[in-house]
Amino acid sequence: MDVSADLTELGRTRVAVVSSGCKGFLDIPRTLEFLETQGALVATFADGGAAAGGKGVDFPAFWARESGVPSPSVVRDERDAAAIILAQERLGIESGMLFANPIPEEAAIPRKEMELVIETAVREAAEKGFTGSANTPYVLTRIRQLTEERSTSANVALVRSNVARAAKISVELAKLLDGAPVTVKAASPGVDSAKQASTPAAKIQSEVDTAAKPEDPHPVDVLAAGSVALDLNCDYAGGSPSGNSKAVSPALHTSNPSTISQSVGGVGHNIALAAHRISGEGKVRLCSMVGDDIAGSTILSTLQASGLDTSSIRQLGAEFPSARTAQYVAVNDADKNLVMAMADMDIFSTHSFPADWTSTVAASKPKWLVVDANWSEADIQTWLRAGTKHGADIAFEPVSAAKSQRLFPTLKTNQTPPLSVYPHASVGLCTPNQHELLAMYEAARGRGYLEHDAAWFGVLDGFGILRGARDRFVDIASAPIADAGIPVQCVNLLPYIPTIVAKMGAGGALLATVLGREDPRLKDPEHARFVVSRSMNDHPHVGGVYMRLFPAVEQVEDVVSVNGIGDTFMGVLVAGLAMGGKVDGLIDVAQRAAVLTLRSKESVSEEVRGLRGDLRRAVEESR
Repeated sequence: MDVSADLTELGRTRVAVVSSGCKGFLDIPRTLEFLETQGALVATFADGGAAAGGKGVDFPAFWARESGVPSPSVVRDERDAAAIILAQERLGIESGMLFANPIPEEAAIPRKEMELVIETAVREAAEKGFTGSANTPYVLTRIRQLTEERSTSANVALVRSNVARAAKISVELAKLLDGAPVTVKAASPGVDSAKQASTPAAKIQSEVDTAAKPEDPHPVDVLAAGSVALDLNCDYAGGSPSGNSKAVSPALHTSNPSTISQSVGGVGHNIALAAHRISGEGKVRLCSMVGDDIAGSTILSTLQASGLDTSSIRQLGAEFPSARTAQYVAVNDADKNLVMAMADMDIFSTHSFPADWTSTVAASKPKWLVVDANWSEADIQTWLRAGTKHGADIAFEPVSAAKSQRLFPTLKTNQTPPLSVYPHASVGLCTPNQHELLAMYEAARGRGYLEHDAAWFGVLDGFGILRGARDRFVDIASAPIADAGIPVQCVNLLPYIPTIVAKMGAGGALLATVLGREDPRLKDPEHARFVVSRSMNDHPHVGGVYMRLFPAVEQVEDVVSVNGIGDTFMGVLVAGLAMGGKVDGLIDVAQRAAVLTLRSKESVSEEVRGLRGDLRRAVEESR
């Protein structure tokens, strides 16, 4: 067989081709069958009419508008073609599309006349022995001669027509990318062509709205609402402009040698990816935003390849000119420690869609909702209200010292704090590092949350913290940790955040949590040394405070990147909680996952998947 390479290419390349069909001397039915086998869409523009005799819209035969072969499907106009292209792109289908555009009537050569010309040219080619690559040039030359050059003028006309049609499709596609609603009214493949042709155009429509909207989200265990960004990681390669080869930190105000890598990151993304990798497919969803730019397209394609559910990621189009996809640049020293980072997360703090956030939570029905602090103060509160309304437990990831304070917005005079306290706290879990914890504590204290809220004081009073508590803090955590004020800061925030895991790097993780009146740890001898205090009054819900230091699982020397380790910790922790585990039984696995990321170039190590069995066992043991 002589099969054109064009047909194979259409089966594997994401391209939309506009042509006037096949040259009439080729085997058109077999050509269409081959394209179907390759998974390439073939549709013919109806142009408001059908083939003679009402037998359907023909696939065109180049110089003739009809070939006698019904088109596999029919497309009504350029807007419908553009909608099909957009839908196929967003679905990530790799094959191409062929849109057949019949030659303009005034330039066409009647089908019967062309059939006689082609028959003559093909017969002569066979008689004279023109085969293989020599066949087509001979046939085309004879067709031009037999039609007295009419085929040449037809060629020019059909090329002009195809260019015009393709340009109009491009215009419509640009409109759709700008956010115009799309409803395809093209005929669907597989429907009888004669029936399509005899049906009024207004009634020929697909059953599916192909605006490339994602399917309705299904319920998930974890919904991570936060940032996704394109990360650049710059590792100082050693040496200095002054010739000091032992320098470990880059020099300021000059260029430095480095190794630069690119990856998809962002706190919300990292948390979602860690939870996804350790819990399996379909249980985790990321809700975020990207811009309509190269970085945004890179992120979407990468997320789809990772298998992460992206149905709740919103791409802001040209109507939001300031919506740049978030980017993060980290500059690390020769030991991979962060020297400085630059983050452009403006898209999250300046673009708000409260109704979307609420409907996303309602549709996802998550067991746990993780909210990162890249959102604006108002949006953080929207997320918290939505999560509470729909029964989700809520975790807050502070992101940075500055952004962590957004959980505690400034109160107006006599305003009731927007955060509820234990046992109906707005936030159930937070995993700050010690700098973020201090910033949150100072924001809560400076903005009146620790002074003017009677509900907060009622819970704090119920803790039964007595003078001399420092000795208990030293015994549990260590004198340096107690002197840094970390236990006190945790205790003061516990009414608003009943479980806090303070991450201290090589110093481990300090868990502080409120115990309910019936919590078995209050009576368990194995946990007695971690019970900092017991309620001394008649508070109906508070039984005491539990505090425990979990040492680092390993002192890592071969650090590759520090980016994403805290997010990995949170993602694994929340995944375990969604499975029914308890925090104190999950921290060990979460720490080990963070170590894997510490040794990885990725924002979340692929090897986290290998801890799935450990997480399941930890969940069972902690129940």
